[in-house]
Amino acid sequence: MDEHIYKRHNKTLLLYHLVFPLKYSRGALNSSSGVSLKDICVEISERYELQFLEIGYEPDHVHFLVQSVPSMSVSKLVTLIKSLTARELFKRHPEIKQLLWGGNFWTSGYYANTVGQYGNKDVIKKYIENQGKENEYQKVHLEQLRLF
Repeated sequence: MDEHIYKRHNKTLLLYHLVFPLKYSRGALNSSSGVSLKDICVEISERYELQFLEIGYEPDHVHFLVQSVPSMSVSKLVTLIKSLTARELFKRHPEIKQLLWGGNFWTSGYYANTVGQYGNKDVIKKYIENQGKENEYQKVHLEQLRLF
């Protein structure tokens, strides 16, 4: 099964690991609301150009593995997922609103990381270096990864 997204002349495979903490680190997720979260995400997938490959949660935060398209920025993806899931979870589980008295389900922060299907940084660097003949390759830039 090909997991790539095809658009006209483009072929992409963009995967993101997203982690969203719940507001006030309250244990608002349980087995019932966890099932609802999954159902809501499936509904989001049907309406938007994204696919949830995996969803996992603990009582105070949720992990998503999401495939998207290049036209959707990470911040837009995060905003879309947070707003739709929060609204629907509050609607389907009114008891959650009592735990999260401020009216927000998620904190304003999140964690995002790109995920590579075919290799990590070192594998991709080696692939680029081995393009063409060994003696023709000229390294024009090398820099260490930094946290911003």
